[in-house]
Amino acid sequence: MRSIRGTSRACAKPSLADLPRIPYALRKTTMIEAGSDNVTTKFSRRSVLSAAAALSATAALPRLGQAADWRPTETVRLIVPAAPGGTTDVMGRLLAAHLQKAWGQSAIVENRSGGGGTIGTTEVVRQKGDGHTILVGNPGPNAIAYSIFRNMTYKADQLQPVSNLIRIPNIVSAHPSVPIKSIPDLIAYIKANPDKLTYGSSGVGQSPHLTGAWFLQLTGLKMVHVPFRGAGPALQAALGNDIQILFDNLYPTLPQVQDGKLNALAVTTPERSALAPNIPTMRESAPELAKFDVSSWFGIFLPKSASAPIVDSLNKEIKVFLEREDTKKNIATMGARTDYGTPQQFSDFVQAETAKFAAIIKQEGLQMDVN
Repeated sequence: MRSIRGTSRACAKPSLADLPRIPYALRKTTMIEAGSDNVTTKFSRRSVLSAAAALSATAALPRLGQAADWRPTETVRLIVPAAPGGTTDVMGRLLAAHLQKAWGQSAIVENRSGGGGTIGTTEVVRQKGDGHTILVGNPGPNAIAYSIFRNMTYKADQLQPVSNLIRIPNIVSAHPSVPIKSIPDLIAYIKANPDKLTYGSSGVGQSPHLTGAWFLQLTGLKMVHVPFRGAGPALQAALGNDIQILFDNLYPTLPQVQDGKLNALAVTTPERSALAPNIPTMRESAPELAKFDVSSWFGIFLPKSASAPIVDSLNKEIKVFLEREDTKKNIATMGARTDYGTPQQFSDFVQAETAKFAAIIKQEGLQMDVN
């Protein structure tokens, strides 16, 4: 990791008049849906604004005795390459509130959705690396897109990874009409009833789809994939028994499991979810799945030309943000866990994710155009 370069300076105690107000852009969302691109656990407008206000009210003040960090000199833009409502948006707004107070500059969120996240990401790639434009990324545009899209407008090395923020498990569930209550049950049923089951996901090339594809590749089994336009329609199809198996983010499936409307088979991360500790992991369920690890993650990137002091200053504030007790509480309600890392650790993680999804996509023969 690169060291922070700076000189020591005294820090004056700020007055209330010095504390900047949360900009209007942070108050626009009327309904927040937590999860990855397609997760739809809903947070009220008041709850999200309260969380952002809490972060602002107690965000890190200047820390005495430490070397002076880089700080922005104008408004900071956090580009969210997705529509308002998803976890990319939620995390962008919570981090913006923290940075605004910590840096003493306005921090605003701009939603630039479309093209599987590539439109907003391209916007960041084209900016100067002066620290005033930040990307809130996720697996779609920052790992999967490089292999699945034929007409990509940027490359991975045009972005500087700073740190991950959170990880959220995916979940596998089954309709109660089929005698499947575990991954071993699913494997046995597919072997005994070839071509009988269908599985749904939020769309071709999305993390849940590739989760299902990888499961089938590792087990040597086959199921017909039925893609939907988002997690909501996929969940409704599963509840209506139009599909028997659903690969989805933890939310919105978990509440349906808790209500007995679906049977949870496994979560896809190496560790069990704190919100559903009774649901086993894929790794626990079968020897051929011993290395299974898929999650929806949300992290921070800068343009490639960003200097070491800028990267290190942002990384430092991300660490402070994620260590806050109120941040941890907000994140836990999404079924997620914090996942801070150094720039090098996050870079290594993103490269590994890109390689993993590339192998799955290649074996599936998936290719699409950005539209």
